[in-house]
Order: sequence, then structure tokens, then C-alpha cells
Amino acid sequence: MLLPRPPSAPPSFHVMAKPTGAVCNLDCQYCFYLSRKSLYPGSRFRMGEDVLEAYVRQVIEGQSTPVVTIAWQGGEPTLMGLAFFRRAMALVERYRRPGQRIEHTIQTNGTLLTDEWAAFLAAQDVLVGISLDGPRALHDAYRVDKRGGPTFDKVIRGLDHLRRHSVRYNILCTVHAANVAHPSDVYRFLRDDCSASFIQFIPIVEHLPTPEDPEATSDRSVDPSQWGCFLVEVFDEWLAHDVGSVFVQTFEAALASWMGLPASLCVFAETCGNAVALEHNGDVYSCDHFVTPEHLLGNIRTTHLVELVASERQRRFGQAKRDTLPRYCLDCDVLFACWGECPKNRFVSTPDGEGGLNYLCEGYKAFFHHVDAPMRLMAGLLHSGRPAAEVTTALAKAPRNARRLRGVGHTDRAGHGR
Repeated sequence: MLLPRPPSAPPSFHVMAKPTGAVCNLDCQYCFYLSRKSLYPGSRFRMGEDVLEAYVRQVIEGQSTPVVTIAWQGGEPTLMGLAFFRRAMALVERYRRPGQRIEHTIQTNGTLLTDEWAAFLAAQDVLVGISLDGPRALHDAYRVDKRGGPTFDKVIRGLDHLRRHSVRYNILCTVHAANVAHPSDVYRFLRDDCSASFIQFIPIVEHLPTPEDPEATSDRSVDPSQWGCFLVEVFDEWLAHDVGSVFVQTFEAALASWMGLPASLCVFAETCGNAVALEHNGDVYSCDHFVTPEHLLGNIRTTHLVELVASERQRRFGQAKRDTLPRYCLDCDVLFACWGECPKNRFVSTPDGEGGLNYLCEGYKAFFHHVDAPMRLMAGLLHSGRPAAEVTTALAKAPRNARRLRGVGHTDRAGHGR
């Protein structure tokens, strides 16, 4: 066990463990992680027993909070097979401290899930994230197999296994050029056909700079303005029907900001650095989106996870999210809700020519302005000990004020209009 705990260590931290590295059975056209295979030429891309045990032990030892998350991602983690995850569960029980609660999560494309997998996940109470981009045509636009074929039916089959076994699941939906123009269709499909009660919308941004255009992106990338329109349309549908019953990660994070609470999502936090990526061989990187040689922190076979997370290098990485914001962001009335979003997307210039503006700024600003008044109303309800779902009734009873309540007017962090 690590003693003493580094004073710079956060109370808790999150590790995205990738037991197969970048290896996946699919070939999603927008996947940023598949190229990371080039970092490990000749590797079998399978986490060994020594790394597995070190990960489980160190992530449990490294937390000073009563709840610890063991998270698996990829690539495609189910390629490791059930035996691997049964060993992982046994290790958790070996190293779990008295009174400590372990939460298990796995992010999967769902195509390899079987009845046996679902029974195991149910028995272990694993929260499963399923990657699904909407109805068939929208999903199959980019989420294809190694032959370029569709994957929708296989994903739905895997989801059906989970539902039959009452496995807890959420949906991760990437938003890109093929589905961004269909927000209601996507949201209603996930809510109604997939019975999703928790949904993550992740914008696809592929930065492909050229000498002629250093801000260029791929044709698959979501357009900033359309991204804002997507969020706004889904928000209005959610506000009218689903507050309190469907949880959309971006909306939950925004509500936390309007309540003056710490950000519940790293991309909207003032600083970051408490979520690292663990490769199959034990290498730890600053972030899932920064798995590059210059962001390699070390290896858990030689250095404890908590020391890597607490290192001066990682602390500087996290603080740079705040410290490198352009003046345009610092003067923005919705800075408290955005904080420049993810640094990986900060590659465009501000109107006055300063670099470091987020590519998605236009869309986020439109969305945060749109939701300002409803968020203030929901924050007020929650501060009064009432459920946020009452916002729907309040809006229905005040049709004359509906336009104002649906987003006219801005706010600062304390909730005072500007």
C-alpha cells in the first residue's frame, strides 16, 4: 500500500482502463483511438495478469472517498472475454477495504454481448455503456465493422440481452455530420425504442489541419452551429416531457453549474487532470484524448497510480485548461458553465485573432443562452427542496412567459441576470 499519500493527490480520480488497448472488432470511421495502436508495434494488446492486479489494487488504494469506480473501455473491452472480467471481480473483492463501495462500469459497442455476458453483468451489477448513434440509417453511417458493413442489428441484439437480464445501461451517442440534423429522431429513438433513461451526447470533432487551413476538420465532424441547434432541440423535448425521468449528461452538468456546484463533467470543469487513461501494458496517460508520447505519465508496474495522478506534470496539465483560456472566454457570460470545454477542441481563433478558442464555442454559447432561464428555475426548485421536474408544470401554467423561461436573458454564476 502507498504510504504516505501524496499531498497533491485529489480525493478521488477516474481511470479509463483499456485492456485491449486500441484493438476493436469494429472500424468506426470517426474513432480517434484506433490509431493509438501505432504506439505499441508488435503488441498482442491484451492486459496481462500483473497489470490487471496492479490496476485493481492501486485504484482502490488510491482513493480517499468511500466509493471507487472500476472502469473498462477500449478499443473494445469485451474482446478480453468473460474469464478476464471474472478474475477482475475476484481481485476487487480481495483488495476492497471495509465499508468501501465499488462501482463497476464498462463501455462497449455491444456487438459481442451474449446471454452469458448479460447474466454476468447483471450478477455483478455492472453499469454498461452502449455506443449507439440513433436509428439504423444514422447509426450505420459511420459505425461499421472491419468490412465496412452495418452494425446496428448487432448492437440492438446486444442491448436486448441486457434488457432481458435487467442490466443497468446508458447510451453513448456520438453526434456527427450524419445525425446532427435529426436531433428529435435521435433522442426519441434512444428514449422510446431503447428505453434509455441516461444518455450521453458526444460531439465528433476531427481536427485535420493543413498549411492552408490550420483550423480544418473532417467532413464527419459536427458543425458548431448545428451542434448548438441539436442540443437546443433535444433540450426543449426533454424539458417538455422528461425532466426527472431521463437524464441527459450535458443537461445535468449544466444544471450543476447553474446551482453553483462543482462541474459533474470534466469538459465543463474549470480544471481537469483527475481522469487518466490506462493502456493494456500499464502505461498511464494524462487523458483519454491525449494518449501521445508527450503525455505519458509513467507505468503502474513501477509507479503507483496515485503518484502519477498527483505528479506535478499531471497537475500542470489539468490547470492548463483554465490558465490557457483566451480573453474572449474569460469575458464570456457563460464561462461558469463551459470553461472552454475540452482542450482538445481549442484550435480556432477568437474574433479578435487570439488562438485557443474552442471549435464548438458558437454552438455551446447558443445552447447555454437558450437554457439559462429554465436552468435558473430548476435550480431554484432544487434549492427549495422541490423536484426539478416541477419546471414542466411551471412552464405549462405560464404560457405568456414561456418564451422568457425558455431562454431569453443571460445569467452569471450567482444567477443574476445580465
